Amino acid sequence: MPQPPKRSRPAPAKPAAPTKGQLHPRNRHQGRYDFPQLIQGSPELARFVITNPYGKESIDFADPEAVKVFNRALLRQFYGIRHWDIPPGYLCPPIPGRADYLHGLADLLAADNGGVIPRGKGLQALDIGVGANCIYPLIGHQEYGWHFTGADIDPTALDSALAIVGSNQLTSAIDLRRQAAPKQIFKGLIAPGERFDLTLCNPPFHSSLDEATRGSRRKWKNLGKQAPERKLPVLNFGGQGAELWCEGGESAFLQRMVDESRQFRDQVLWFSSLVSKGGNVPGMEARLRRSDAVEIRTVEMAQGQKQSRFVAWTFLDADQREAWRRARWQA
Repeated sequence: MPQPPKRSRPAPAKPAAPTKGQLHPRNRHQGRYDFPQLIQGSPELARFVITNPYGKESIDFADPEAVKVFNRALLRQFYGIRHWDIPPGYLCPPIPGRADYLHGLADLLAADNGGVIPRGKGLQALDIGVGANCIYPLIGHQEYGWHFTGADIDPTALDSALAIVGSNQLTSAIDLRRQAAPKQIFKGLIAPGERFDLTLCNPPFHSSLDEATRGSRRKWKNLGKQAPERKLPVLNFGGQGAELWCEGGESAFLQRMVDESRQFRDQVLWFSSLVSKGGNVPGMEARLRRSDAVEIRTVEMAQGQKQSRFVAWTFLDADQREAWRRARWQA
């Protein structure tokens, strides 16, 4: 009886996709939050809890202090982060969505590893724009044990991230670096001979300070629309300077990232970035194809009505990725 032809290695599995409108299956933030439990671990949250128009416990997302304390409570309950704070006005990210990005990246790595997520400090991740909040390294290390290098151009943001890392005894798991050249992404950051298994990034969204300010005002008005008499702050609590905008906006930033990634094609297994504007994806994918990326993956994510995605790419073919895996993940 003829035997089917043998394959040298199985085809990479596709990363697990969440059900439409839902978080990734491994995301800890499924369903409604247990506020009594959150308050038990973080008593300061109690004064910020309100009853929303649907009769459910929530917080006032138009109050920056409430959002910060809520995030602190989530990090404590779900990830064991005992100390977390950020300077006034710096980005206070939605934690469930950030966790989804990391779980999607874990699936991407598992596809090159027989469906098994690589864990432990041997896996090296580079966070471009770690910010004052240090969210990706905190969650990524607690979920998968990965070692993170966080980079930023803002000294104040790095000082904040350093304080978070130190106060949680994570200095052996998270390194921090300053990118001295604001218009560069990987150049001057990845040292000769250095290797990273993945890079991740939440790029600036707007193309100018004025655009960022107008967007922030719209967001505040939407959050406060049920209290029209309320005086809202001029600027969004969600970001400073380079966190919110860069020349040319998200599209230009992604183009620079693609172009620079070619120079480090042998030093990074998978590059990746969030892409907030879905309309930027086709142009990015076309630029990656022109840049000779071997594989491009666009992974859709959702949190209720909010739609997002990340794009990941590699310049290494299947055999090269297999050699990389054997050398680094099985050492």
